[in-house]
Amino acid sequence: MEIDTLDQERRDTLLNTWRQLFGHPPPKGLSSPFLRRFIAFELQSRRQPGLPKDFRRKLARATGGQTTRPSSSLKPGGRLLREWHGVTHVVEVTQEGFRWKGQTHRSLSAIAREITGARWSGPRFFGLSRRSRS
Repeated sequence: MEIDTLDQERRDTLLNTWRQLFGHPPPKGLSSPFLRRFIAFELQSRRQPGLPKDFRRKLARATGGQTTRPSSSLKPGGRLLREWHGVTHVVEVTQEGFRWKGQTHRSLSAIAREITGARWSGPRFFGLSRRSRS
């Protein structure tokens, strides 16, 4: 399937494409526009994977290897999705931190701040934690 033809595809075709890409059905109630966005992102990421390992090693050496590791509950390769004002934001969990819009960030809070323009708890913004009740 080509990314530029996703807009013309019917929902049943999108559902089948999702199953082929991920090996399981999509979450219940996912809208067709969201299916299209996520499928397009997945197709792009498979065609244009991240930085080569040797480059990442050189980069880590050049920066002294100082990176903040994501929470142990978040494994590299995982993805966080958040829709904000009609735009779906996809954050990939990496060994180095969190990748969003082609840049690696050390914290989810920095990404949430860029998206919203306000100070948010990153884990809370992405639905990983709830507000404590006091």
